[in-house]
Amino acid sequence: MQADLELFQKISDKLLAHEKKNGVVKPIKAEKLLDILNLDLSHEGINQNALESLLEEVVLSTPRTSTKLFFNQLFGGRNNKGTLGELLAVMLNNSMYTYKVGGPQVGIEKVIISKVCEMLNFGENADGTFPPGGSMSNFMAMLMARDAYNRDIKFEGVSEKMVIYTSSASHYSITKNAMFGGIGINQIRSVKVDEFGKMIPEALQEQIESDINEGLKPFFVNATAGTTVLGAFDDINAIHDITKNYENLWLHVDGAYCGSVIFSKSYKHLVDGVEKADSFSFNAHKMLNVPLSCSILITKEKHNLKHSFACEADYLYQTDGDEYNLGKTSLQCGRRNDALKFWTLWKSVGTKGLESMIDQQFNLADTARNYVVNHPDYKLYSYRDSISVCFNYKNIDPKDLCNSLYEDGKLMVGYGEFQGEVFVRLVTINSNNETDDIMNFFKVLETYVEEKESKLISV
Repeated sequence: MQADLELFQKISDKLLAHEKKNGVVKPIKAEKLLDILNLDLSHEGINQNALESLLEEVVLSTPRTSTKLFFNQLFGGRNNKGTLGELLAVMLNNSMYTYKVGGPQVGIEKVIISKVCEMLNFGENADGTFPPGGSMSNFMAMLMARDAYNRDIKFEGVSEKMVIYTSSASHYSITKNAMFGGIGINQIRSVKVDEFGKMIPEALQEQIESDINEGLKPFFVNATAGTTVLGAFDDINAIHDITKNYENLWLHVDGAYCGSVIFSKSYKHLVDGVEKADSFSFNAHKMLNVPLSCSILITKEKHNLKHSFACEADYLYQTDGDEYNLGKTSLQCGRRNDALKFWTLWKSVGTKGLESMIDQQFNLADTARNYVVNHPDYKLYSYRDSISVCFNYKNIDPKDLCNSLYEDGKLMVGYGEFQGEVFVRLVTINSNNETDDIMNFFKVLETYVEEKESKLISV
């Protein structure tokens, strides 16, 4: 083990050096990957020197999501303390279903959940868990809503048409989860959004009434705190003013992208009314830069978690009470420790430090937006109070521009679409970045276009 830890350090040092020199890896074409890298598995293992060489090659050929030139996804950067906690969790290799095998790690998870419940003002009956990602957080919320609407579904299955409401700009996991939960894709209502990408409450109200008149059963409304493309925040207060008038209509707030604004005094107003929701989720691996994955789901009434997810298993739950056997309130049985990395970061910088990370991301977005609006070759498509900065440059096809930048190993940035418009989507989610890094992004982009403009497609 000691020798392999030294090898890990050696390869990590090389990765850090390469990241500093070359922020983006020129990609290996997918169809050439298995020809270039020896990834095949064989009956006999390879020797240590060959393994070391291959591991180094694989690591240095992998996209670099922690560099100053990665703006492609809703995560990015590498937080030192979060990485330390992740490495320790790997070394400990605990599973989080029982206190017997989790020990203090169970306490760490419970402390995080308790603190988040307090911050949300969810009350003394609130509880939560660490699902394996934001999609599964939404799935667990949907299952709790389903079972709260009809307690017999857990035993008898779904026997009536139950209806889901979510904005047309929400995450695609809602569609997947409707399939998984036995609700069905056809029972999803895609509610219209306004010019800012926010759900229109009046459209929600109208759709609910229409479905009730058709004899259908509304049970779940999904509000979004940070839509995937524009980073828009639905008006939770306005949505709750509607849902509160219907019996057993669950309000969930999907904050996977930007729900971490709860840590910032300056930006938590973007989720005003969240304390009125039945459940809330956020991904610490996004705005808080914790290593993937680290997702938290909170529900106002802990009995809903237990009703939907608890099953007895004498071979597993042999000691301690249910409060410390976290498998009773989780989707999985075996579950990796995603709490330690978040706790290590939070403990080291405090809530004040987490707040500064959030504020920095919005400051960087302001820098990018100001640059765009003050240069005639750019057109802005996004709005304030978002860390997604959406724009086009010189009428160049954004898909062609983003893909070309990627293929030539210059930048990693993606494109998005809203109401028929396609644009470059710059996400300022890496709080390690500074103003100079945002300005360098535009410099790299503009220099690339100057060199390649004749080969790029215009729209």
